[in-house]
This record gives sequence, structure tokens and C-alpha cells, in this order.
Amino acid sequence: SSPHLVQVRERIRINGQPISKDLFNKYFWLVYNRLEETKDPEHASMPAYFRFLTIMAFHVFLQEKVDLAVVEVGIGGTYDCTNIIRAPVVCGVSSLGIDHTSILGDTMEKIAWQKGGIFKPGVPAFTVAQPERPLEVLKQRAQERKCPLYLCPELDDFEEGCRALELGLAGAHQRSNAALALQLARTWLQRHGCDGLGELKEVPPSTELVGRPVPLAPAFQLTDAMIQGLRNTEWLGRTQVLSHGPVTWYLDGAHTTSSIQACVRWFCQAALNQDKPHDGSEVRVLLFNATGDRDTAALLKLLVPCHFDYAVFCPNFMEVSANNADQQNFNVTLENALTRCLENQRTWTRLLEEKLGQDPWFPSPLRVGGLLQPAPARGSLLLVPPAPRPLNSPALVFPCLAQALRWVAQGRDPHLAAPAALGAHPHPAASSGAVLLREAAAVRVLVTGSLHLVGGALRLLDPALSQ
Repeated sequence: SSPHLVQVRERIRINGQPISKDLFNKYFWLVYNRLEETKDPEHASMPAYFRFLTIMAFHVFLQEKVDLAVVEVGIGGTYDCTNIIRAPVVCGVSSLGIDHTSILGDTMEKIAWQKGGIFKPGVPAFTVAQPERPLEVLKQRAQERKCPLYLCPELDDFEEGCRALELGLAGAHQRSNAALALQLARTWLQRHGCDGLGELKEVPPSTELVGRPVPLAPAFQLTDAMIQGLRNTEWLGRTQVLSHGPVTWYLDGAHTTSSIQACVRWFCQAALNQDKPHDGSEVRVLLFNATGDRDTAALLKLLVPCHFDYAVFCPNFMEVSANNADQQNFNVTLENALTRCLENQRTWTRLLEEKLGQDPWFPSPLRVGGLLQPAPARGSLLLVPPAPRPLNSPALVFPCLAQALRWVAQGRDPHLAAPAALGAHPHPAASSGAVLLREAAAVRVLVTGSLHLVGGALRLLDPALSQ
């Protein structure tokens, strides 16, 4: 699976656990040296990062004799390097979203074409409810590849006659993922002789799908192991809540419009379910970053209804000075990343101005301009558009995650040190915000927009993950 959040070893797991450092080290050098010895002497190139890790993962699974490997594509499917598996047991396509548009195309139909590239002749494939036109593309790809394609029933259909299924992952959108997982698991179990899990009707690949809806796979009686598996599933950085005293961190690596919409629904519900402070003083903070070719303005617009008191933007760098090999992106400079953050800050301020201009309850709109310049002598950087009142969601930019998290927590999270020094950020919005954050009975922080941002935050908030 990819990307990793804290350590690269997360990408290659056996029995749900990242492989050990010793095992990773052993197989990394074995594969690296073998490739180095046998590479084309004329072109003399080694596989790029993701391709190398994919080759290494296959080698690990073969050498460690795993019974079943679940392989997630990196980007797309058709041209993804994981797509060299010629005869998988089963294929699955989860809910489609607009992402990686420069590689996959800028419409859902183009993206569906790429995803359908993993279909294989005679190998059953499953998908979940999709918009009509992308689903039609998946049908066409299945026909081309003589692949029987089925639609997963809703998770509700598995609950008939039994108690409601409990999912370890929060968020309504995880129900379709769970329904897909059940169908994939059933197919593998049937291949290995397990009976009583519901039979698929044979779909002649060249005729059945033509001009017809995708046939619905049957719901079936779940085994106790399946029910327990759904309940015990954990996946860091997706709808994850960390309660650290008065500061509650809501972590979700959403980075597409559809996943941000799901994130907003989850966060609003999760924050609503938390105990309200007795004095009612609650401060909401957004910590956001986005990377690649994503439409940041569209993502931020979806987050406005959450009513954040502060929006904090920072690059996916842990510290300004320190490098961490597992989380370093050598394709992006700090300057480029900060420029992106400043653009996000301006976008957020503009979105709030538009919202406040339509809202008669707010007496005055935000005024943009007059950004505070960095002060190299202090080693800190803070950029804040001035606001006439402290709770008009001022937007702040910090140069790294550590500084951003420390400012938000204000020494109230035992896992984080207090901000370096009082007065390090002299801007009135930052100073007044620090006071409000220190005095609030509850601080609720949503970290989203990038899995790499969430991974960096997890590394700081839960140091045990780095061990």
C-alpha cells in the first residue's frame, strides 16, 4: 500500500504488521544489488522509488511465502507498475474520485478507464456504486478484457437477520469500502474451498454486460471472523481521533473533493459527539496542506462550513532544519512548498470574505494585505493576514509542522513542547490566538488535505510510531 505515513516499512506488511527493520534492510540490499548487477549497461538506470519498492514487495512476499498478497495500485492501474500480475484471484475498484489529473486525466470517465486497466480475462472484478458514466466505462473495460464485473451490494444487505455491523474505521464512506472488502475476501475463500458464502451467477463476458446494468453480487451470511475483522480494522491517518487532554486531533488524509466531503461529514459528526466544555469555550482549528496538481481552492471551499476559528497552513516538512529520510520529498523545495501555503492562505481568506459578505451576522469582512515578513534572526516565519477581530478565522502560515503543531497546542498537549518563546510570533492575530488556545476548555484540530501532512503530524503526536 502507499503512501506510508511515518516509516517506509509500512508499505510492505505481513500479517498486518510492517516488516521489521532487519527484514527491510536485508531485502532492500538483496534486491538493490541484484538490480545493480543486471541492469542494462547502456541505459544504466535503476527503477524509480515506487517501482523499486513494488519489486521489493513482490520479492518479500515470495521469499516469506505469504498465502495471500493484497496489492494496492500506486496511481491509476493501466500503466501502474503493480499491474504486472497476470492472473490475480480477484480485482476491486473502490469509489472513484478526481485525483492525479495530470497523469490519469481530468474527468471521472478518463480515470475510470485507467482504473479498469487492472481487469484480467476470466478474473472476477467488483466495484461499488459509481456515477453512471464512469460505471459505463468500467463495464466497457470489463467487456474488452473478458472480465466478469459485479457491483457490490450495500453493507446494509449483509445486516439482514443479524445485528448492525460495527466498523473499526469511522465515517459513512467506509461502509462501501467494507462491502468491497467482503466480496474480495469471499472470492478468495471460495477459491480455497470455503462453502456457504453465496454463489456468483456466471456472467458471459461478451454478452451479459452489453447495454445492461452491472450485475449485483449476492449478499451472504458473514462468518464470525469477517464480523470481527470489520470491527477490528485499523488504518492510521484515516478518520483517526487522538485525544490529548484538552486538545483533540482529528486526522484524515483526504485529498480529493469526494474524500474531503466525506471528511467534513465525519469531522462535524465526531466533534458534535464529543463532550461539550462546561463553559462552552471551544476553539476549532484547521491544519491543512495539499500537494501535487490538486485544486486546493475547491478543497478549501468544502471546509469552510466547519466554522474554524483559525486556519493554519504549513508544508509537509517536520522541521525547517532537520531532514528525515522516510518523509523527505526531494522533488519539492521549502520555498516552493511555502509559496503553495501562502496561496492557500490567500484562498482561505478570500473564501471567508465571500462567506462573511453573505452573512449579515458578521459585522465586517476580513481585510487582506500587509503580510508580516519573515524574521530570519529569530529563525521563525509567521504570515498572517490582519483581521479586525480575532475570531474571524485568521489564516496563519508556519514553515514546518513542528512549529504549527506547537502553536496550536500551546503547551497543552503532553506529546508536544510549548512554543519556543513568548513573543516569537508578535503578530496580534497569533498572540490573541495563543491566548484563546491556552484558555479554551476544548481545542479541536482537523488535520487534512495530504496523507504526508497527516503522517508528519502522527510522527510528532505519537512518537512510538517511529520506533
